[in-house]
Amino acid sequence: MPETTREAAETAADRLTFRPATTADVAALVELVESAYRGDSSRAGWTTEADLLEGQRTDVEGVTAAVTHPDGVVLLAERDGELLACCQLERRGEQAYFGMFSVRPGRQGGGVGRAVLGEAERFAAGEWGAAELEMTVIEQRADLIAWYERRGFHRTGVYSPFPYGDERFGIPLRSDLRFEKLVKALTVR
Repeated sequence: MPETTREAAETAADRLTFRPATTADVAALVELVESAYRGDSSRAGWTTEADLLEGQRTDVEGVTAAVTHPDGVVLLAERDGELLACCQLERRGEQAYFGMFSVRPGRQGGGVGRAVLGEAERFAAGEWGAAELEMTVIEQRADLIAWYERRGFHRTGVYSPFPYGDERFGIPLRSDLRFEKLVKALTVR
């Protein structure tokens, strides 16, 4: 990474504060996740799924379930009180599931996502003793999978079907969507 890019990423990470979400954060979280993945606003960033899916990415019920899950946490990344990013972690034995990863579109590409992923890894390994972080990504998102691979995730070749017909997860624009499981070994601290 060029020095100026590395410095910008470190500066972005240095000014972030992290905290667990509460039910009072649910509406803001739904808005953040929707803005990062769906509709025209998501096209300002590179994580958009607007060419693959229409409709919603999540809803109040799904986010509330993640925030209140007894074996989980939704981490918020804020700068000066502004919600910039989030991710969900769920303890699953020696693994931690990583999901609902969202960065405000106008803040993508500046190191915020990298900082959130680093905090998620630190939390999963340090707080829970998780040996591995696992996630699923829509297989057709080659650019996103490549981003995760550059950060140490490995493709497993394990696939699960997209929930066609369940509009809580969006309205597919293609008939071949499926998820691939990615994993990353963590160093327990």
